[in-house]
Parts: sequence; C-alpha cells; structure tokens
Amino acid sequence: MNFSGPNFPVTRMRRLRGSAELRALVRETQLTPNDFCYPLFVVEGENVVQPIQALPGQHRWSVDKVVGEVEAALAEGIRSVILFGLPAGKDAEGSQAYADNAPVQRAVRELKRAFPQLVVMTDVCLCQYTDHGHCGPLRGDTVDNDAALQILAQTAVSHARAGADLVAPSDMMDGRVGAIRAALDAAGFQPTGILSYAVKFASAYYGPFREAADSKPSFGDRRSYQMDSANRREALREAALDLQEGADWLMVKPALAYLDILRDLREHFALPLACYNVSGEYSMIKAAAANGWLDEKLATLETLLSMKRAGADLILTYHAREAARWLV
Repeated sequence: MNFSGPNFPVTRMRRLRGSAELRALVRETQLTPNDFCYPLFVVEGENVVQPIQALPGQHRWSVDKVVGEVEAALAEGIRSVILFGLPAGKDAEGSQAYADNAPVQRAVRELKRAFPQLVVMTDVCLCQYTDHGHCGPLRGDTVDNDAALQILAQTAVSHARAGADLVAPSDMMDGRVGAIRAALDAAGFQPTGILSYAVKFASAYYGPFREAADSKPSFGDRRSYQMDSANRREALREAALDLQEGADWLMVKPALAYLDILRDLREHFALPLACYNVSGEYSMIKAAAANGWLDEKLATLETLLSMKRAGADLILTYHAREAARWLV
C-alpha cells in the first residue's frame, strides 16, 4: 500500500501530541498556584471551624483558626486570599461592615501580622451585614444607591486601616469605585488598590455562597443592580466606567458561564483581570465527583485552565488549595 502522495497529510498535528513531554513543550497556557486567590469566610467567636454544607470542604473560620488555614495554603503555594465576614448582628444599614472589631477587620490585622508577604483582599459589600440581605440601605423596596456609596466607602477605609492590600467592591452600585477611591485617598490610603467586581451578573450560580455568607435577600432579588446575563456589550461599559473611576483590577463574576465576557475584557483593557470561580461552579463539580460521575481533579483543572486561557490573570476559587496540590 502506498503511504505517500496527495491523499495523505503532510502536516500532522498529532506529531506534537505523542508524549506528555512533547505536549508540555507546546502548551500555550500554564496554570500555577500563583493564579489562585483563596476565598475565606470569617466569623465571630473563638475556636470555630464550621463546615458549610453547600460548599463541601469549605468552612466558616473564627479569626484564631483562619490563621492556621492560611498558613497551610501558603505552604501549598497560594499567595493571596479574599475575606468575607459574617457579623454577630445585622441592621438595616449594614453598620457592622465598617466596625473596627468586626471579623474581617480583625482577620486582616492578624493575617498581615502573621504573614506580611500575603496579599490580603477584602470583599466590600453590605448584603451579609443588612437585616434584609440587600447590598445597601433601602428606600422603600429599592436599594438607595447613593446612601450605599457612603457606607461602602467607609467600609473600604476600615479594611485599609486594618491592612488590606486590595479592597474588592462587589455590590454593583453605580459610582462605588469612584466613591471608594476618593475615600481611601482622603484617609491617606493611596497605596490601597481596588479590585472591582466590574462585571457581576445576576446569577443562579451564587446559591451556595448565600448559605455560606448568610446573605440571601429577605425579599425580591438583586436584578435591579446586578447585570442581566443576556448582555455582553454592557459589560464593556461597566468595565470602562470602573477604569475611569480608578479601579486597579477588573473582575468578571461568575466565570464559567461568562468566558466570552472574560475574553472581551481581556481584548479591550490592559488592567489586570480576575474572575470568580463561584460557589455554584465549585459545588457542581463536588456533587458530580461525590456521585462518581466525573473525575474531580481533571474536571477542576480543566475548568480553571479555561478561565486562564480566556484571559484571567487571577482566579478566585474555593478549589485553590486542592488545585495547588494537584499541580505539584
């Protein structure tokens, strides 16, 4: 049989796929533990390590216990964390968000004292702190955008005072990046950066997080301030506004169902770009793996790789520690 001539390919793509070593040499996207930011939930009290049912493998930590968890993550190559707080009490304004002795502020101080090299980010939002679960004080049944800006700015300053390297507003109020930047600068925290949840969609994928953070709205939903998942061009407008207002990073949330948006931002903006591998994305893999329906390691690493390939410089993921171990 003649194996030459025009009926057989000259270019054979399989030549560079024949071994693990060859595949590594031509791999276009590399995933490393430096790409991960580890989300952590901090609560009041001492000696608290409380499993989160909807996020298998994740916990709520008291400040004394979160230090040990971060120490273990650092040993595995994780270089950054983002903190979410659960207060002891809530009110209509979310005033515990900016209390100097609240869990996030205390955790920031302890983590920066223990690990000065750790990059500590803090989520700036009010939904965990308001008794109605919305991301700002209400005027009737609507969030008062401009009243929320004042509280968000005050919260960001309290995080910076505690030692946060970056504050991350996730509320989706109009003008919040500018308000936070002005407040930080006025308080003498010009070096504190802003990682903006610039493009945050109203999403069903947030379900497990709302259990973890006790932040489910007591009525209605958040569609009047979070983005409509049908909109793509609008994401560029949101990101451009945050850039004009002083954002240092941009973020897309959720990640997996919005990789097209992530790629759009990568092509249009030179700022560092993050994405949030959110709770529902994490829990879906965990549930399927627990039932033996897929290989958790392979599915997780493929998912995270897709986010980096789409353009993310940083991936916020609950899989951070496991993925870091799997990449060794």
